[in-house]
Amino acid sequence: MNKIKCAIIGSGNIGTDLMLKIVNTSESLILNGVIGIDPESEGLAMAKSLGIPISSDGLKGFIEMDEYQDTSIFFDATSAGAHSMHHDLIAKDGKQMIDLTPAAIGPYCVPVVNLSEHLKEQNVNMVTCGGQATIPMVAAVNQISSVKYAEIVASVSSRSAGPGTRANIDEFTQTTKLGLEKVGGADKAKAIIVLNPAEPPLLMRNTVFTLCDPVDQELVQNSIESMVKRVQSYVPGYRLKQEVQFERFGSNNPCLIPGYGQFEGLKASIFLEVEGAGHYLPKYAGNLDIMTSAAMGTAHELIKLSS
Repeated sequence: MNKIKCAIIGSGNIGTDLMLKIVNTSESLILNGVIGIDPESEGLAMAKSLGIPISSDGLKGFIEMDEYQDTSIFFDATSAGAHSMHHDLIAKDGKQMIDLTPAAIGPYCVPVVNLSEHLKEQNVNMVTCGGQATIPMVAAVNQISSVKYAEIVASVSSRSAGPGTRANIDEFTQTTKLGLEKVGGADKAKAIIVLNPAEPPLLMRNTVFTLCDPVDQELVQNSIESMVKRVQSYVPGYRLKQEVQFERFGSNNPCLIPGYGQFEGLKASIFLEVEGAGHYLPKYAGNLDIMTSAAMGTAHELIKLSS
């Protein structure tokens, strides 16, 4: 497999976790730079100790370094606002951008659902942690029967939610909703995030409700279980917390959903847990682990395309 040089923009929790994932587990990515704006950040200090070139003057500073020219893939783990500037700076040079912010300049990408459709895009967006965890489940149901409505609740430890996550809560819910519709295939969707202050910190939990046309529930069950195994290929800590629950609604007991109306068909309730790999962050931070794992998995597929 070809080896491709990459760089990470952002030296916070997500950027640092991604850095250690690439250094310790990737056979095809060479980390050619870690870019930040705080010279005292732990992420930049760790990168420097590992012999990785760093820039504490942001992306503009890295562009002036020799390493920029042969860096093909950039991971942006900063913020939605900063990403627009970063995209403009490197797009003209034909660099590939994998966006871990809610900016969504490029199309939403969930590796097990629609990556093959976007391998030639210059900028792809990783949606959100809640999106990476729940969109595959909605897509799994939608493969069997059209999903009319999907609603998800992503619960993450407040300890794993850094300032970037907290500043982007509104973008999180909107981006996840759109991802459930555009990638998952739901006609209409809703997303809720909960920052759980419980101590000791709990693992990431995701509850997914789908309403679809009447269909054999065993087919839906099998599709969900198959999709879980596919996600586990790059996020080993992703799992069903319990068996999928089903409920049928007919003309004699329709389900009334505010803002949607009456529904008749099959309801599936899916309960997920995501445990992090613990490369840098604690294992309870599965919400961050699933983002960095999806981003690295996307890069690996891009490399296969170019080989």
